[in-house]
This record gives sequence, C-alpha cells and structure tokens, in this order.
Amino acid sequence: MALAGFSVGEAEGLRRAMSRKRSQEAIEAYRGRFIEGATQKGVDAATADMVYDKLAGFSGFGFPKSHAAAFGLLAYQSTWLRHHFPGEFLAALLNAQPMGFYPSSSLVRDAQRRGVEVLPVDVNRSAATCALEGDAVRIGLEYIQSLGEPGAKAVVEERERRGPFIGVRELAQRLELGHDRLEVLVASGACDELGERRQLLWELGLAFRPATVPGTGGEARQLTLSLDQAAETPALPEQTPWERMLADYRLTSLSVGTHPLALLRSRLPGEVVPSNELGNHPHGRRIAVAGLAVARQRPATANGVVFMLLEDEFGQVNLIVPPPVYQRFRPLVRGEPLVLARGKFERSGRNQNVLVQEFESLVPLAKAVANGADVFGSLPAAHHFGHR
Repeated sequence: MALAGFSVGEAEGLRRAMSRKRSQEAIEAYRGRFIEGATQKGVDAATADMVYDKLAGFSGFGFPKSHAAAFGLLAYQSTWLRHHFPGEFLAALLNAQPMGFYPSSSLVRDAQRRGVEVLPVDVNRSAATCALEGDAVRIGLEYIQSLGEPGAKAVVEERERRGPFIGVRELAQRLELGHDRLEVLVASGACDELGERRQLLWELGLAFRPATVPGTGGEARQLTLSLDQAAETPALPEQTPWERMLADYRLTSLSVGTHPLALLRSRLPGEVVPSNELGNHPHGRRIAVAGLAVARQRPATANGVVFMLLEDEFGQVNLIVPPPVYQRFRPLVRGEPLVLARGKFERSGRNQNVLVQEFESLVPLAKAVANGADVFGSLPAAHHFGHR
C-alpha cells in the first residue's frame, strides 16, 4: 500500500495469495500492478521488481516463520505463568476446557507434582467454576457431570442466600434439582464433609421434598413437615479407595486423590518401571512401563507411527508405537484406558521414550483389584489426534 499504492482490497488479495500453499501463479498475477503502482510513486522498475521478488520469496517460508514466532511467544508466556502463578494457571486452564492436548485430569496431576494443592469439589465451598482458595485450587461445581452450569449456579445462589448446607436432607429440600442430579452431587464427593457417601445416599433416599402447589408454575411450594425419620440410617460400609477414585473420574472427569497406578502398583509385574526411575536405565534396555493413557497421536506425516503419552502416579512416559505393533494391538492402543507397554528404552539427550514392542491391558487386573467395579467405563478416555 505504501510502496505501490495498493488499495486495502488489493493488499489483502496479495496476502491471501502468499498464504495459499505457495501458489506462485496467484502471486505473480499481482506483479504487474505492483511495479506499475511503484513506478507512479517514483520507484524505478528494477527496484520495484526486486522488492516483489523478496515478497514472493518470503511467501515460501513466511507462514512457518510467523507461526513459530507466535507459538514461541505463547509457549514462553504459558511457561512463565505456570512457574510464577501455578494455581491461577491451573484454574484458568480448567475453566477453559475442553481445549488443547491434555485432559483436565492430567493438568491436575501435573500441578500436584509441582506443589499445587488441588481441593475436591465441595457443595459448601466450591464456586460454580474452579477458583483459588488461599493458595489452593478448588474444583468448581460445574465439573460435576449432569449438574452443568445452571445447576452449579443454582447451588451457589442458594448457599449464598440461605447459608451453607448442614445435611443432605436439607440439601434435597432447598435445591430444586431432580433426584438423579442430587444423587450425582452426593456420589461425586461434593458432600463428603457432610458424611460418608453411602450413608448420604441412603439419607437422600429418605429425604422428604415438598411438592409445588398446583397452578403456581412451580413458584409456590407446600410446607415441609418436620417429621422424624421412622428408621435410623444403618451402619453401611465405607466406599473403598477404588470406588471413590472411580466415582470421581466418572462423575467429574478428574480425581484430586489417589492415582489409579498408585492403587495398582503393588499388583504390577516386577519389571514395570515407574516414570520417575526411567532415567536410571541405559539406552537400549528392554523395559516395561504402565499407566493411564492420556493422549494418542497418529500424524499423517509419521508414516503410520503412533505416539502415546502414559501417566502414572509419578509423571508421564512417551511411547513410540511402530505401524506393525499398532496393527497388532490396535484395539488396546485406541481404546484401553490402562495399559502396560513393553519395549526398548531410548534416550536422546534429555528426551526419553519407549519404543513399544507389545501391549497388555491392565483393565482386567484393575477390575479384579477393585472388586468388579466398572474400571473401563469410569476412567477418562485419552485424547485422540490425527488419523485413527
């Protein structure tokens, strides 16, 4: 525009041509107009032609250059925030889901390993979204599946209007939520400070909820009768760590408590190496690792190679799955939430990978340890990228 007198439309047309997969023909279509306009502004034709050659040359690498610069800046800013404000960074990421490469559960585990305290969802303390509570991050009520944004805001508004909930029966009477959503609220652990989950679910089943007065559109409600319960809550067994952990994952997509691999570690074969001990092994050694599948990538440019990310209670492990191994174990690679991988340990500088030779599902073992609980349906599925 400054050198050749291009209009805004012409300049935009040239910009589009430069970004259109290096379309030389589309770029050259503007050369004559560019040189003509530059000449009218007192620039000799040879100089104008040289400038246009540089524009055409830049189109061949300008996009990756600008993309790299923008991504580098974003990576630096994100790393700075993650280091100096780890709690705020985690809360912001959790509130921006779904996004990016890592699922919410992995973001929480990463923050915990770096010293960030993450507090579970709580009906009397959580905001609708994730927020700071002192230096800790409190999971928001919106993370409870089936509650959603409207239900989470309704809980917060009722709590702010009439004070905290002192029991599950009062909770049921004060909140205009369906019984199934109240059950999820209790089963997700949001009411753990009011009692043990099984006990609370029993009490919830006995809770009297006043019906709305007919003809009022749900605005007027009948009076609640103050009647003592006819039967006391029986002494029910507490949920096991597996039951609580799986309920957390199933109902909120994340768990701030025990990692599945920590519960499974004692039952794994002795050859399985924790992620924090990988660096103790030499390059080329046959090794076994186990973990929760976090992400799977099968880029079109990788000639069929699949890259996987496993997570155990100590960190993450990069897996490289060659095409023959992928074809042989395709159902496990694509669908299993818990896997054991055997292969060759590779080290290149600071990079550590396992070149996988075979896979094994850990779901049957986990299900047996968890007394038949639905492990497969409770643990979060890995993120998929690229070709399946």
